[in-house]
Amino acid sequence: MEKKINRRGFLRTLPFFPAAIVEEITEAKEDTESYEKVYIKPPYVVEETDFSKCTQCEGYCVTACEENIIHRSEEGFPHVIFSSNGCTFCEKCAENCPEEVLSIVKGKKKIDINIRIETNRCVAWNRTMCFSCKEPCLYDAIKFEGLFNPQIILDRCTGCGFCISACPVGAIEVGVHNGECDV
Repeated sequence: MEKKINRRGFLRTLPFFPAAIVEEITEAKEDTESYEKVYIKPPYVVEETDFSKCTQCEGYCVTACEENIIHRSEEGFPHVIFSSNGCTFCEKCAENCPEEVLSIVKGKKKIDINIRIETNRCVAWNRTMCFSCKEPCLYDAIKFEGLFNPQIILDRCTGCGFCISACPVGAIEVGVHNGECDV
């Protein structure tokens, strides 16, 4: 049986992370977990769509998602969770949407999120070399000032979420555009 390790456990296994930094970083993350839940709309969402159609659907976008990042809220609306993976924009979710809530032709090939690096939690901002967020970014949307201080270039970011799932300390925070939290 494969044993999963949490982020704190992962950091403790690394010889170059002092225990005090691990505790400080993970404590900061735990403080922010009480914020209101944000639902992130999947890619290919048609603007001004009626998500009530999703409540009658069998969740075809969820089962079609090869990365297993599309989930359904309690109300039945599709939303994305980047805890273990990111979006490859494979189009399968939109191809399998019978209600055209998701559409390759009418929707945007982008996930509309505001993304930022919480500098207090980021190990690179705390002077420890880490490129965990930059390495999986296919769009070169993360740049470093030297070896430290990563910055997200928002006009290059597609919202794919690979940097979020790759960050060992959860320093990449997500919000949605226009202040909208619900789908």
